[in-house]
Amino acid sequence: MSFSRSSSNTRKVVIFRNELLPTSETFIEAQARALVEFEPIFAGVHAAQKSLTLPTPPVLIDSTSDLVGKLRRHLYWRGSMASNFYSKLRKMDPSLLHAHFALDGAAALPIAKYLKIPLIVSLHGYDVTSCDSSFRKFEEGRLYLRQRERLWEHASVFLCISEFIRERAIQKGFPRSKLRVHYTGIDLSLFAANSGERQRDLIVFVGRLVEKKGCERLLESLALVRKGCPAVRLIVIGTGPLETELRDKVAMEHLPCTFLGAQPQQVVREHLVRARLLCVPSLTASNGDSEGLGMVFAEAQAVGTPVVSFLHGGIHEVVLHGRTGLLANEGNSIELAKNLLLLLGEDDRWCRYSEQGARWVREAFDLRKQTEQLERIYQEVLNGKAAEALLV
Repeated sequence: MSFSRSSSNTRKVVIFRNELLPTSETFIEAQARALVEFEPIFAGVHAAQKSLTLPTPPVLIDSTSDLVGKLRRHLYWRGSMASNFYSKLRKMDPSLLHAHFALDGAAALPIAKYLKIPLIVSLHGYDVTSCDSSFRKFEEGRLYLRQRERLWEHASVFLCISEFIRERAIQKGFPRSKLRVHYTGIDLSLFAANSGERQRDLIVFVGRLVEKKGCERLLESLALVRKGCPAVRLIVIGTGPLETELRDKVAMEHLPCTFLGAQPQQVVREHLVRARLLCVPSLTASNGDSEGLGMVFAEAQAVGTPVVSFLHGGIHEVVLHGRTGLLANEGNSIELAKNLLLLLGEDDRWCRYSEQGARWVREAFDLRKQTEQLERIYQEVLNGKAAEALLV
């Protein structure tokens, strides 16, 4: 989708992420590209090992991968100034700072103070659902725990990607008055409804291969599904720390599953368009990490692919059970398998869910409309809360 900005006097917003920008976070890049009234400046502590191609060169505290660079980021997370980084951003004259994830918001506090601009923080999932003990295991997490109450005080707005995340944020102590629910949205010009030929026995999984995404549960269900649907096949798109373990399970049990690794968004779309179903059975990880919403569920439904998953986290806000997909009780592989078989076998139900899913996503998750709402929030902050940033 192509977006044109209103004039040469467009205001600028710093899009901040500690690690800029992992390939799994296309939703951040897409939202920034969709801005019309504001021009995005991507900034962060360091580049992701495998990063997305950004529309403009990012401003980084550490632009190297050597020991000096690692020391530089370590010092920043320990509270050291990053004068050169701050100066580069100041010359760009941004009006706002938008950090993604609470941990990144804590790291961005000194930037907002230096630039004297308001700070907005998006809460996405693990940042408000994981237990504090998991944050103590790494430096950015320890910084967040030290600065959390200051973040609560000085951020102008916390944007929650779902009602579920808002409720969890309240439970964690975030100030209720600063919490706003804002669905990110997807590019409907890329993920357009499709009436092409489907591979009727094909299930697709898209996500990081981590505990929260539930791929192991899907493989358990796949073993059951093939008894009722011998031609069933599964394609797994994504990579992560559990990949070797999952591949071993597939080989040991001779499951009809192919691993494709991480793939660009266009390739993901091509597989979603051809698939009968998307199944990403997210569940609560052992450290509490939970699915905030899951943009891939919206992407699948947008192209007319029904979803099967668990009733977990914010998934029910994007997948309407019995209308656009089926949600089994969390962790129940047998129920998940039954739902997969139902939508693999019943063409009338599949067609109904397919049509309703595409319509639902157009209504609630259009990136253009959702970004217009975001820019209104930006403007509200600048109009009413800019003065608060000076007190950070």
